[in-house]
Amino acid sequence: MQKGFLLGLLAYASFSWGDATIKSLGHQVSVFEIGFFSILSSAAIIFFTKPREERWREFWRMSRPFAVHGRAVSGLLAGILGIYAFTTLPLAEAYALIFLSPLFVTILSAVVLKEDIGLWRWSAVFAGIVGVFLVVRPGFKALELGHLAAVGVALLAAMTIVILRSLAGREKRTSIMGVLLVYGLTFNGILAIPHFHVPTLHQVGAFIIIGICTAVGQITLLTATKIAPASQIAPSHYSQILWAVGIGAFFFAEYPDTLAVFGLIVIASAGLLTMMREKIRLGTVRWNPFFRNRL
Repeated sequence: MQKGFLLGLLAYASFSWGDATIKSLGHQVSVFEIGFFSILSSAAIIFFTKPREERWREFWRMSRPFAVHGRAVSGLLAGILGIYAFTTLPLAEAYALIFLSPLFVTILSAVVLKEDIGLWRWSAVFAGIVGVFLVVRPGFKALELGHLAAVGVALLAAMTIVILRSLAGREKRTSIMGVLLVYGLTFNGILAIPHFHVPTLHQVGAFIIIGICTAVGQITLLTATKIAPASQIAPSHYSQILWAVGIGAFFFAEYPDTLAVFGLIVIASAGLLTMMREKIRLGTVRWNPFFRNRL
């Protein structure tokens, strides 16, 4: 088995356990307080993992500031919406909606980039939507704001992929991560003030776990992208569905029924098909199938 795929599995396992820890906090603290302290603990790890040739004191010097700031805003909003979705929805439902991102990329490619979308890619979009309906089943289950938040996360990821230029190898990692950290800490910190309460030891521990899982996932994924092609890493993304079902059942007593499990399989299949056929070109825009838009 290739190293890139194994690193991808490790990265997405880390992300999944971080998301599960977010869910465990429920409504104990505000979304913004979770975001602030989680990013703070991530920053403590990310700070010491920069490339040797880069300096944090120069992170504000960017060759593509518009793209860097755009990615930061997208990551900030996706982070807030993601926390809300995980604290209000079953893990499997949240992931089912977030995994619409590759399908949104296809739709935006046709609308924004005026690409000629073939039958296979439209079929994948339709199949993905059917899969989501099998999992969420609107009309049979009550739709919540968490569902809308999860769709927002998927749409933000797709918009970022389509609109922004690829920054990998074209911008310093310290700039990409540094600006994202500044945005996340500043906005979450300000918005957390009205409902702030001093976290308990249990909550502090949860914040640290979330930060470690997120940082390990980000660093591992960056390493994987350097040593392996996208086609090798992409399938590992959908291992999160297995983690969602397993963690949800074992820790939160969330048991998806047969229809929901079938829907998750359909979503994963549609996403993988889209990944394999997606070819976005706008300047230096590239398709990144394992894009992680949340810090």
